[in-house]
Amino acid sequence: MSEVRQKKIPIGIDDFGKLIKQNFYYTDKSLLIKELIDNYSEVNLFTRPRRFGKSLNISMLQHYFDNLFTPHAHVFDGLKITEAGNYYKTYQNQFPVIKMTLKGAEGLSFESAFTKFKTIIAGEFERHGYLLESEQLTNNQKQRYNKIIERIASFEDFEGSLRFLSDCLYHHYQKQVIILIDEYDVPIEKSHANGFYEEMVSFIRSFFGDALKTNSSLFFAVITGCLRISKETIFTGLNNLDVISITSNAYSEHFGFTDAEVSEMLAYYGLEEKLPEMREWYNGYLFGDTTLYNPWSAIAYLKDAKNGQRYPRPHWSNTSSNYIIRQLIDIADDITRSEIEQLITGGTIVKPIREDTVYAEIINTMDNLWNFLYFTGYLKKVDEVQKGVKIHYKLKIPNKEVQYIFDRHITEWLEEKTKVTDLTKLYQAIITSDTETFSEQISIFLMEVISFMDSAENFYHGFLGGILRSMDGYSVKSNRETGDGRSDYFILPNVIKKQAFIIEVKIADTVAELEKTCDEALKQIDEKNYMGELALEGYTNVIKYGLAFFKKTCMVKIGDS
Repeated sequence: MSEVRQKKIPIGIDDFGKLIKQNFYYTDKSLLIKELIDNYSEVNLFTRPRRFGKSLNISMLQHYFDNLFTPHAHVFDGLKITEAGNYYKTYQNQFPVIKMTLKGAEGLSFESAFTKFKTIIAGEFERHGYLLESEQLTNNQKQRYNKIIERIASFEDFEGSLRFLSDCLYHHYQKQVIILIDEYDVPIEKSHANGFYEEMVSFIRSFFGDALKTNSSLFFAVITGCLRISKETIFTGLNNLDVISITSNAYSEHFGFTDAEVSEMLAYYGLEEKLPEMREWYNGYLFGDTTLYNPWSAIAYLKDAKNGQRYPRPHWSNTSSNYIIRQLIDIADDITRSEIEQLITGGTIVKPIREDTVYAEIINTMDNLWNFLYFTGYLKKVDEVQKGVKIHYKLKIPNKEVQYIFDRHITEWLEEKTKVTDLTKLYQAIITSDTETFSEQISIFLMEVISFMDSAENFYHGFLGGILRSMDGYSVKSNRETGDGRSDYFILPNVIKKQAFIIEVKIADTVAELEKTCDEALKQIDEKNYMGELALEGYTNVIKYGLAFFKKTCMVKIGDS
């Protein structure tokens, strides 16, 4: 009689076949297959935080539907999908499948990211390399196919490669194709971080659009990612898209672990007494109306507990979104700081949440900070609040693990923001009209705070606001309606007879144009009569500054009185 061995704990395994065949513990999510069939949509976009089982589910779908995986059909023996009825078995291993993971399609430039993209695409073409022998493909199609495998095809051929492969598979099998794309948003997020966002968006818009829009070769597609990128950005004209985000009730239990699943897992390993601690640390995420555990952290905790670790530890950090959150925190004002402190002390905040992400607008408003914190798993919804015609979410930190991340990382970032350059020199330079020191101090601060590609005017506006608001004896007002236009900043003394300051900000196209751009800023102050409101309020001693930025360089000029 053979010995029954306890299942191994699967840390970081996202290959479904390997997980089942090598006797790892599996929390059965196979009814995702049934729900996809029952609730058929041509293109399904699932957005969940990182490490919530998306890649494993994509692998499971491939094992179930892909006709090349027929010899491995037994991996579903005993799972819930096999008990769902014979109807669902008629779908098993019956489709040609295209599966790509875009997690690795990143780089410091578009060229390096595109090289990795080509490797991912070529790899899937190689997996279906038998098509080069197909009698259903023309010689021209085979030549194009082979160029993609060899990575020597044109840029346009790679843009249309997903559609081309689906057409080739359809012609060969005379069956529609299933497309599975994992981590679709990683290349977009990384391109935004490294300054080639528009190029990457343009490529992905064509790559997806050709394959997912009016494609007669497509049966259905499943796409996963952390965030929903604005439809206008990459899914233009795609009317067959069903977005299933963390606000949706549909499919809610298929990503993350339910309380019943965690209880069953702990019981299997004889660790039932750990359930209260596990709930406190790793439970609390709300997808639709379903409360879930972070599966990555739950499994890591389980392994720790099995090995005798006495205390729970933080295992999850959604590092992929950290740069965006850090960027937003760098321009956070005192109100944002107090709201973060409120969350850390167990309180809630009420904020508007938008489903989609427009990277080009990330730094336009601090509401985007809460948007990212919510959709990337740092916050959970505890209630909905009606404000006018809009629904706002009441948000809080979901559990002790994320509380640790707030305490350790986000608090540190806020502290670092206040520990940078001593601002005394900057403030003194503003008051004494020392434009050389003013320019120098701003440039030093830019080098320490922002990344190379942060050159949009709205970023510099927020950046200046963050450092000017601590100026003792003065209040700072920004973007107020004044005269014939909108000034960027008023710095107003608490004593009305002291000097007040107007600052207008503009962006130069080159270093050589900094001085000219400063002059344009000063000209705008005069032409738009920004002095008008200050005069009405009794400020007669006013200094005008024109600030020009080019990337990390700042120039300041003072206007005539």
